[in-house]
Amino acid sequence: MAEVLSQSEIDELLSALSSGEIVPDDVDKEEEKHKIKLYDFRSPQKFSKDHIRTLELIHDNYARIITNYLTAQVRSNVKVKIESVEQITYEEFIHSIPSPTILTVFKMPPLSGSILFETNPQFVFQVLDILLGGSGDRKFKNREFSDIDKNIIKQVNKGLIGNLKLAWEDILEVEPEIEGLETNPALNQTLAPNEPVALITFSVEMGKHNTFINICIPYLSIEKVLDKLVVQYWFEQSDSELVRESRSKIKDRLNVVDVEMIALLGKASVTVDEFLKLSEGDIVTLNKKCSSPVTLMVEDNEYFYGVPGTIGKNLGVSVLDIIDKDVESYE
Repeated sequence: MAEVLSQSEIDELLSALSSGEIVPDDVDKEEEKHKIKLYDFRSPQKFSKDHIRTLELIHDNYARIITNYLTAQVRSNVKVKIESVEQITYEEFIHSIPSPTILTVFKMPPLSGSILFETNPQFVFQVLDILLGGSGDRKFKNREFSDIDKNIIKQVNKGLIGNLKLAWEDILEVEPEIEGLETNPALNQTLAPNEPVALITFSVEMGKHNTFINICIPYLSIEKVLDKLVVQYWFEQSDSELVRESRSKIKDRLNVVDVEMIALLGKASVTVDEFLKLSEGDIVTLNKKCSSPVTLMVEDNEYFYGVPGTIGKNLGVSVLDIIDKDVESYE
């Protein structure tokens, strides 16, 4: 449907045309310009705004979780804050991180494929210095990581990655598992260069230094669960769980309530004179045969059909069917 101009817009347009500020060809070009939308085929936008928003919510919670974890590990005040969530290509991610760095490759079933967890060298050296007895405030020179460095930081990263389970529990039950550790990003060929990924960047404030942590989640890893990465679906799931839990609690409370149940064998109509003359041993004829099912009454309401019989030395009734009140009222 074409856009409808207001009277004031029409007057301004006519005035501009008459004064020569705009020529008719320029109007057409301006209209065409608004109709054209740029699209980069080398970097297709596969993550919608809802997906990015949900990933931001999940990892904002994750930032709070690992704040407590790192504070306990280094015995110092640590603040972790999510900085950005954006879609880029895998090649852009590899070129944006320093070399050497600690790049931990891990899986997180039921998500498929490998996910990357990158800890900045400044962060690694600062954590290592504190864990080995230092203050973590000195300046660090960029150097290759030793085997001891890798083993220590691998244990720290194991705890950081393990906490993803808590952050994702409202969406999925995930099981993080470390596959390996790389120090040269260029040697890690887990994805194609043009593969779209979601890059989650965290800032880590520890002492006088501010460093960064990155999580790189490929689109292929979460492609099968994209429907769950919608905020509306997330909260609907949460509401349904609350309703299910409430119903279960109500059911448990109702199960302990005592109700009166009566088996109605049949009905008979007698006059007052016949009733007054009744004596022990007299037989009253009911309106049902002995082979007909009896009606079970719950608090004076008809609910079941049953068959009378004996249970050991006691009389009892076996339930045959539920009386469908809706059908009866319809008929």
